[in-house]
Amino acid sequence: MADLFAGVTTSHVPAIGAALDNGKTAEPYWAPLFKGYEPTKAWFAKMKPDVAILVYNDHACAFSPDVVPTFAIGCADEFLPADEGWGARPVPVVKGDPEFASHIAQSVILDEFDFTIINNMTVDHGLTVPMSLMFGQPKEWPCRVVPIAVNVTQYPFPTGRRCYALGQAIRRAVETYEKDLRVVIMGTGGMSHQIHGPRAGLINSDFDARFLDNLTADPAALVAMPHLEYMREAGAESVELIMWLIMRGALDDAVEEIYRFYHVAASNTAVGHIILENKRSAVRA
Repeated sequence: MADLFAGVTTSHVPAIGAALDNGKTAEPYWAPLFKGYEPTKAWFAKMKPDVAILVYNDHACAFSPDVVPTFAIGCADEFLPADEGWGARPVPVVKGDPEFASHIAQSVILDEFDFTIINNMTVDHGLTVPMSLMFGQPKEWPCRVVPIAVNVTQYPFPTGRRCYALGQAIRRAVETYEKDLRVVIMGTGGMSHQIHGPRAGLINSDFDARFLDNLTADPAALVAMPHLEYMREAGAESVELIMWLIMRGALDDAVEEIYRFYHVAASNTAVGHIILENKRSAVRA
């Protein structure tokens, strides 16, 4: 049976991808950030997931403003890196798992969540930057990916409560998949940042620390947080953190925090990262 054994979160700052692609990771500005992900690379090399369910938001690459699905799942064999205006990132093609993705889609839709099924789409930095942070710069990604895109760009957004419940539905879907798979779920985006207006560059490290604490120990406190609180406390783009709640909802209530990393700043964003393992899986691993 499939085993969803762990969840990972990370920011997906586009400038991180540019630093990687242009050989700037050892520069003084970037070196501390990339050093913070070295333990994560080692963890992934040890745990060897077969599939990553990767929750991210599209940045007007796969979806134009004409069509904005609240939740969408990629069910294709592969996903090409998107050209975001300066050429596609020089990273491997993302390999999908159509059978597993279709099972998740069916289970979640019959569980009364309205997924949009996408059979052909590109993936932008929201997905490829997390892959680079987890796995470096390989010739091929070491695991398959089921992309789940969430609308956090054009209001109205889904609530944190709805995102957490979707995570629980994804967990139920994984638990009914009959093939043996080691599955990790990733929530991306955030942390505190605002990229426009008079508050551009806002960083609220206290808010970010509380969010990370509660993600492990008290997700119910985060589930109840309204969009306006995210925006007021941590900037307009911090609402991306609702995608982390999908990851947390997919895990067991009891989790073990394996690793945490926080860095200010990368571009104009606070970078946050955490690895959580289900306690039952941590015993087996």
